[in-house]
Amino acid sequence: MTATRTLLEQAHALHDGLRATRRDLHTHPELGYREVRTANIVKERLESLGYDVKIGIATTGILASKRGTAKGKTVLLRFDMDALPIEEQNDVPYRSQTRGVMHACGHDAHVAIGLGVAEVLAETTFPGTLNLMFQPAEEGLGGAAKMVEAGVLVGVDEAYGLHVSSAHPTGTLAVCEGVFMGSTDRLTIQVKGQGGHAALPHQTVDAVVAASHLVVALQSIISRNLDPEEAGVITLGQASAGTAGNIVAGEAVLRGTLRCFTPQVRALLERRVREVCAGIAAAHDARIEVTIERGVNPVINDKCATQRVINLASKLLGTNNVDTSWRTLIGEDFSEVLARVPGCFFFLGARDDSRNLNSPHHSPTFDIDEACLPLGVALLSEITLRTLGES
Repeated sequence: MTATRTLLEQAHALHDGLRATRRDLHTHPELGYREVRTANIVKERLESLGYDVKIGIATTGILASKRGTAKGKTVLLRFDMDALPIEEQNDVPYRSQTRGVMHACGHDAHVAIGLGVAEVLAETTFPGTLNLMFQPAEEGLGGAAKMVEAGVLVGVDEAYGLHVSSAHPTGTLAVCEGVFMGSTDRLTIQVKGQGGHAALPHQTVDAVVAASHLVVALQSIISRNLDPEEAGVITLGQASAGTAGNIVAGEAVLRGTLRCFTPQVRALLERRVREVCAGIAAAHDARIEVTIERGVNPVINDKCATQRVINLASKLLGTNNVDTSWRTLIGEDFSEVLARVPGCFFFLGARDDSRNLNSPHHSPTFDIDEACLPLGVALLSEITLRTLGES
């Protein structure tokens, strides 16, 4: 019997508890830096398992440690805890009881998996040190960076993290070495014209018309300025202007995101957005102000760490169930960790079409196939032990 099989059996034995934990967290979601109840549950569980627990890191973050029987590497596993400001529409017994807040991305599953790993490895002998990082505020609020600033990576040799995925069937995994996930920059465009009477447009500078031209023109950056072999996205997801139908709007605001994999494309997108905005401003006699706020950097997986994940996942799930070609422009602040220590981040399938568990992340009907939970526990446990075993 292989070590992987033994760990998988242990993880499956925890399935009911993993599901109960995940559903409890799903019922009581908490937004970034407000994960007080969640953090208390994590703290109590980890302390009961004998881990050395530090609380209050980056407000609600937790770092738990277990030292092995001999000197060796230090491995860190990351689990994010925060929910999203979304009103849940699922009709399930564990539906969110907090109005306007929902675990619509699977972080409840991540916490459950993290506690499962802690339980499996609590009585396991290994060299080195295991650190478990339970992170607040992954959803665009900089939780990982704040925990890094607080020193959670001191002495860490390798780091690993996972994310459940409704885009991949349960029993599958997606990962690749190198750039795996994209950078995410926030874009705000303010179009300032001159308002006036709708019947006298020649006396105005119509901000809605200028903004409308911008929405279309900005898309040409991807289709006509970006190398077709590169990847990039410009999405404008919010537009606001005007106060009444018979008034020419004097101001309009567009908000969106710029996403890509490389610094070169990132610079290109930023430059061309500003140039296109300047051109539209001149063409419409408007003033346009562009603000680009840097978000997370790309997730870059280490070659050796990624190969370890691929090898172990292939043994656990089967070679045909490990996709090494998939990448995404979704962002992830685990990039803050991987920018400082080698490691790997991967997606664990949690989709079941037969039960309609396939809604996209960040949607009000998002849910997961909980059969993925023990798979995540077994795989991260195996990764940890194999990494520490190389000490």
